[in-house]
Amino acid sequence: MGHIIAVVGGKGGVGKSVFAANLAIAYQMNFKQRSLILDLDFQSLGDQNIILGMNPAKNIVDVTKAQVGTWDPKAMTPFLANSPQGFSFIGAPREAALAKDIDLDGLGKFLKAAVGIFPWVVIDCGNGTDPHALKAMEQASLIFVVTTPDVIVLNQTRRILGKVQELLFPQEMVQVVVNRYSPNNVINPQIIQKSINKAPYFAIPEDAATCENSLTKSQPFTMVNPGAAISRAFSDLVRRMDQSKMLDQLAKLNKPTGVAQKAGSAAVVAADGGGESGGGLLARSKSAPTDPWTSMKLRIHKALIDVVDMKKMNADVADSKQREVLREKTQKAILDVLAKEDVSTLCPTRELRAQLVKEVLDEALGLGPLEDLLADDSVTEIMVNARDQIYVEQGGKPGLSKVTFSSEQQMMNVIERIVTPLGRRVDEKTPYVDARLADGSRVHVIIPPLALRGPTITIRKFPKKRIMASDLVKFGSMTQEIADFLRACVEAKLNIVVSGGTGSGKTTLLNVLSNFIPATERIITVEDAAELQLGQEHVVRLETRPKNIEGEGEVSIRDLIKCCLRMRPDRIVVGECRGGEALDMLQAMNTGHSGSLTTVHANNPRECIGRLETLVMMAGMGLPLKAIRETVASAVNLIIQQSRLTDGTRKVTYVSEVLGMQGETVTIQDIFIYKQEGLDKNRKIIGRFVPTGFIPKFVEEMEAKGMKISRGLFAVK
Repeated sequence: MGHIIAVVGGKGGVGKSVFAANLAIAYQMNFKQRSLILDLDFQSLGDQNIILGMNPAKNIVDVTKAQVGTWDPKAMTPFLANSPQGFSFIGAPREAALAKDIDLDGLGKFLKAAVGIFPWVVIDCGNGTDPHALKAMEQASLIFVVTTPDVIVLNQTRRILGKVQELLFPQEMVQVVVNRYSPNNVINPQIIQKSINKAPYFAIPEDAATCENSLTKSQPFTMVNPGAAISRAFSDLVRRMDQSKMLDQLAKLNKPTGVAQKAGSAAVVAADGGGESGGGLLARSKSAPTDPWTSMKLRIHKALIDVVDMKKMNADVADSKQREVLREKTQKAILDVLAKEDVSTLCPTRELRAQLVKEVLDEALGLGPLEDLLADDSVTEIMVNARDQIYVEQGGKPGLSKVTFSSEQQMMNVIERIVTPLGRRVDEKTPYVDARLADGSRVHVIIPPLALRGPTITIRKFPKKRIMASDLVKFGSMTQEIADFLRACVEAKLNIVVSGGTGSGKTTLLNVLSNFIPATERIITVEDAAELQLGQEHVVRLETRPKNIEGEGEVSIRDLIKCCLRMRPDRIVVGECRGGEALDMLQAMNTGHSGSLTTVHANNPRECIGRLETLVMMAGMGLPLKAIRETVASAVNLIIQQSRLTDGTRKVTYVSEVLGMQGETVTIQDIFIYKQEGLDKNRKIIGRFVPTGFIPKFVEEMEAKGMKISRGLFAVK
């Protein structure tokens, strides 16, 4: 049996087609065995014909549609263009319309037969994203990814390698060849390996003169100029592969199956490349530019721009009535466009037609595919890794969503729609931003060049119903006894820090604690992005502001804390301390503003103390460590540790009192802890909340204020 070698380009213009042709010819010339060159690059459509100087009457689409019972040499002969030099060639169709008719099953059947006839089948797979290219890669023994010593090309190559890995192709069968390599190039093999996280297998030297001369004559240089350095390099490459028995070993690896079928049904298809030949990115999607549904949506978007000034219309949608008028006007424009299109095949039913109109409306005026996810109450977090890869968190567990964006441009339109009303911006100068949606959901956006796979959006959804302590008890995050104890602590004006990791539920718990504050007290909240939902009336909400386009006008949390100290607060609630503002917060707690609340990133109460010390140092005041620890010990009364467990549930795992200083150390004592006891049959954690038996020192002060605290609450059970 022979072997299939799939050749993929890291980016358009890297010389992938020239490499594929000369690789096959170098094999044929060195080992005197006929090779087959197959052109599956449907982006270029005919480049191989120019490289080889051949123009066969039949193409690969004809092959896949041929009614052949069994492919043998006789059946293949009418479809092969045979060169006198000893290789065979099957080209791509010359028109894009013909390329769409390729039969994947027919292609798979032909390739299985081809390796029984040809010892080497070299396939030009373009950027490797189309279903027919993936079908070839499934049956290949080796995938060569061609790159060049260029920063942008290496970036695209890294993306391709990552996606190939996601599609479960074994790493050993994917090898990188550096084309146009020169020892004098600043980008050396070490830099290349670091850039793509993989050592290149081989380097083809730079020889522009030989390449251009051969292309002009439509003759491969390995055939007409075998003595050239670049031709000798190809000979060295095929000999190295033969001597190491590389293909025989790779053929034994387990390859993924069904990838191409998923691609054909729009589950794994090409993403927008943004460069020559489509750029080159293997990605998961149900709606890509090659998908008829997405193509129709993109045509409608383009037509909408011609008939409706979307930016002008979007500029004045302050109230719901205006938004409704805008939506109706846009919907009419969409229907007018559809009336000129033949959608009987794409949308045979009224429901599908309505779905198409809704999706276009959502992308034109709303948040596109995120609209349905935001409306789904079971979704708590939305993570857009790329325009065609959207993960959601449901029940504490992340999973891949079926919805996708039509294009990266649609993503950027949605991002602009989120940040513009807030007076914020995101562009190359400011490629990331924290924002919030109209319902209060927290949004983080980061775009290229920092995000290598395209714009990335992370949304922490804002619950439509305000979560109360009773809800946390019902969810199993705490017991009713702990909830009552925390209510008493807030009413007694203890300074409380909620500690926890990312996504552990710190802000939700802070919100619940804030709602324990008596309605008669003046509350001032300070946040980066306003999220807290307080039910009291006497509340002032402050939010930070980033720098403007001139790099001025920034207002930080530190600035706002200093401001709120002059606003006669009874309580100060800081959304999160992540920098020098921790010092201002602790000073406020120590200077008559007791009952303050905040959150800190830490994994347990002891680490929370260390984290506070670090944050105070970030204020740059040069305070000695002992003074910082004394400040922390005197300011903080209670630390509540919120944790996200391995089964996705969120629990209050520690309630701890800060006792003060003992020597050079801040001492803390756990009051309640969550004790894990095992897993049930559904892999859910079994555990219980238990008191440690320690009675907090502040209980006596609370009782002196007339608050009744049962000592039995702290008894070990």
